[in-house]
Amino acid sequence: MKILILGAQGMLGKDMAEEFSNYQPILFDRKNLDLTDFSRVKEKLHRIKPDLIINCAGYTDVEKAEEQEDLASLINGRVVSDLAQICRDLNIILVHISTEYVFNGEKKEGYNEDDQSNSQNAYGKSKALGEKLLIEDCRKYYLIRTSWIYGHNLQKGKERGINFVDRMIELAGEKEELNLVNNQFSKPTYTKDLCEAIKKLVEEKYEFGIYHLVNEEKTNPLEFAQEIFKIKKIDIKINPISYQDYPSKVNRPINAVLNNNKFPKLRSWKQALKDYLLSADRQVK
Repeated sequence: MKILILGAQGMLGKDMAEEFSNYQPILFDRKNLDLTDFSRVKEKLHRIKPDLIINCAGYTDVEKAEEQEDLASLINGRVVSDLAQICRDLNIILVHISTEYVFNGEKKEGYNEDDQSNSQNAYGKSKALGEKLLIEDCRKYYLIRTSWIYGHNLQKGKERGINFVDRMIELAGEKEELNLVNNQFSKPTYTKDLCEAIKKLVEEKYEFGIYHLVNEEKTNPLEFAQEIFKIKKIDIKINPISYQDYPSKVNRPINAVLNNNKFPKLRSWKQALKDYLLSADRQVK
């Protein structure tokens, strides 16, 4: 199977390349291919003719998307449509990564794969647009929604470049106490587990469609951080605050919990976090 991974230099893309390394995937990033250049993308894909494309590329800065909504919509929306059309024409399977932010977070029991998107911020709307265009323009696709991902590689496209887990450890070395939200919920997901699940999905030829791939059991930022500090044996005071008191210009979903109803459930977020923090290669690459 000839595999092409887009966004291969990002946090998820690098882990995806490692997970699929036995296929010797072709790796593209922005320096190799500008995905907004449709004619160039079409020319390259027609020449390569992969069997499978895994799209890990995207506009990921939730805060800046409020100011750059057109750019976010272009990268997370129109680019996905272009890829979908090319994949349809060349009979290529397309794996596309999306987010819990396509939902507004008001559904207490969490969101199922077939729930209608109703995003409430620019980033979520751009990802929802990409989902809509993918479904309209592509026949053979896996649309993967996931949440609060963290991994060993740097997060490209974000100001700090590090994930929540490493940011908490960094802040613990700088501050005597932290204020963390205790009433916003989701399912933190380790990129290693996500990539393994996607590989299983592809290799075992699951039915095309939408999948929610997340580590199990919901949590909030405060509880997430407490577990980080517990594993790392860091003693720091944490003050619970409400999401409503957290300074942000982005209206984030309060209960962005994805329910996995179509795929074997991934391990708990606590097990995944411990593996991440204690792994020998935990240094950020």
